[in-house]
Amino acid sequence: MFLLLFFQFINAKRLSGFFFNGASMFKALFVSAALAMAAAAPAAAEKISFRITDSAGAPVSGAVVMSAAKGKPVTGTYTMKQSNLTFDPYILVVPVGAEVSFPNLDRVRHHVYSFSKGNRFELKLYGKEDHRSVTFDNPGIVAIGCNIHDEMVGYIRVVESAAFGKTGADGQLTLDMSPGRVTVWHPDAMGREITMDVPSAPNAPVAVTLKMKPKGHAH
Repeated sequence: MFLLLFFQFINAKRLSGFFFNGASMFKALFVSAALAMAAAAPAAAEKISFRITDSAGAPVSGAVVMSAAKGKPVTGTYTMKQSNLTFDPYILVVPVGAEVSFPNLDRVRHHVYSFSKGNRFELKLYGKEDHRSVTFDNPGIVAIGCNIHDEMVGYIRVVESAAFGKTGADGQLTLDMSPGRVTVWHPDAMGREITMDVPSAPNAPVAVTLKMKPKGHAH
């Protein structure tokens, strides 16, 4: 980029017939290069808060917020327990390449599986206080089930995002992220996800409303 700006600058001055000394030339060249690099630099990260509610204004817990900007995978192990014939947490968000442990805390055996494209797996029958692990290498939604207990359902959202997280019981979340496009997702929302642009330094939490499915029709 530096050399390109240099030759463009030289040619422009020659065509105009303007003669200049070396000091002024390099001063102008460095100013042009600095402006170009500043324009290309990514926006600095900020603390941006989100507040996710349903159509009635009630907080939505477990809503996943993820930036469009991609980031390097974060190492570490994540956990989705089987307890009281449920997956806990019901919704888990992990980076691409994450290992997820599935410990069985129930007295009965479980057979955990997913048919989701790109992240299919099967953990055949295993009992209490035993566990199995799966590495998720592809971004997307992973629907989790138990082949023995059909009522058991869970979801893992695998992301490539530089910033991501999920809301707590109060429907709120704060991320360290650069302003820009984000996606908000929940498996029980109609349409499941929405995409929006987040401005720099919002004065209040970014408000997002999700139209949720009736309780009996969730999942």
